[in-house]
Amino acid sequence: MTRPFSAILFDLDGTISDSAPGILESMTHTFRTVGVPVPDHATLMSFVGPPILDTFRDAMGMDEAQADDTLAVYREHYLSHGALDSQMFPGIDVVLHTLHEAGLPISTATSKPETPATYILEHYGLTGDIDIITGASDDEVRSAKADVVEEALRRLDARGFDISRPVLVGDRLHDVEGAAAHGVPTIFAEWGYGSPAEAQGTIAQAATPLDLLPILLP
Repeated sequence: MTRPFSAILFDLDGTISDSAPGILESMTHTFRTVGVPVPDHATLMSFVGPPILDTFRDAMGMDEAQADDTLAVYREHYLSHGALDSQMFPGIDVVLHTLHEAGLPISTATSKPETPATYILEHYGLTGDIDIITGASDDEVRSAKADVVEEALRRLDARGFDISRPVLVGDRLHDVEGAAAHGVPTIFAEWGYGSPAEAQGTIAQAATPLDLLPILLP
């Protein structure tokens, strides 16, 4: 029987990693450092997942220079303090290992820059089951989810993997829209940070990581 999907793309924050504590703490530190009022908790939570530079520019109304300066403060603090203030969602390691053992190629497709993404995945011992780590470029030139998805597919294809039937697993609206820009369907990770409304347009929803297995490997 032909499998429904030939390659799996995974978001990181809110899908593989419960990274909100470290991100929120680093954002709070950053805003205080640059003299910007710290938003309330709900607003800060809405910043977890989308490209951080877009958050500074669009949600916080910063101009390009201020956003770049703020990003530099955030990066320094996050890499030294916040990146490992996280944990993997229970069962996601089993899912990644099961998919890998079944021969399904896996790439991340995260708006987090590749340096901290790799650091986190290596720390939690997950890189052995992930074929390619794709994320935002460290200079943020590639940060939009559609661009990250495009790069993940390009890298998988370059490695000789079958990308004829890809699917993305993610928890936020920008995951859904970024994947759709390339005709890639999304499975919604209900355990993540997105609201139920953000699942609109997805082909399936999974309540827990382990619920992905009967969808991806029926």
